[in-house]
Amino acid sequence: MRYDEFLARVRERGEYADQQEAAEITAAVLEILAHRITPGEAEDLAAQLPEAMRPPLTAGGRERPAERFGVEEFCRRVADRTGARPRTAQWDASAVLSTLADAISGGELNQIISQLPSGYAVLFGKPDLTD
Repeated sequence: MRYDEFLARVRERGEYADQQEAAEITAAVLEILAHRITPGEAEDLAAQLPEAMRPPLTAGGRERPAERFGVEEFCRRVADRTGARPRTAQWDASAVLSTLADAISGGELNQIISQLPSGYAVLFGKPDLTD
């Protein structure tokens, strides 16, 4: 999926004013996701995405360990990064991650979700992470 297509889908799902807002939310969510999954997995994910989407996923480098936090903390971090309320941040995360689920291979999606607790499923637009 091209970058502009990805942003158009995020914009539609998140009901954002413009592509710029969709791009800012996307970068914030991807950066936080990169802290939650292993650096190698973040690089594998970045390789399946358009060049413009890669920096938030790879900025931390390979040396940092994956952090362990649940959905509530994920959304709190999105809220802190974007200035949104927690409920809005959950909406934002879902707009990006459900689009991400559509944009990458099923194998890559399985690799990512295997590193996350089941509570993340709803953010990816899945009933559970075993699908």
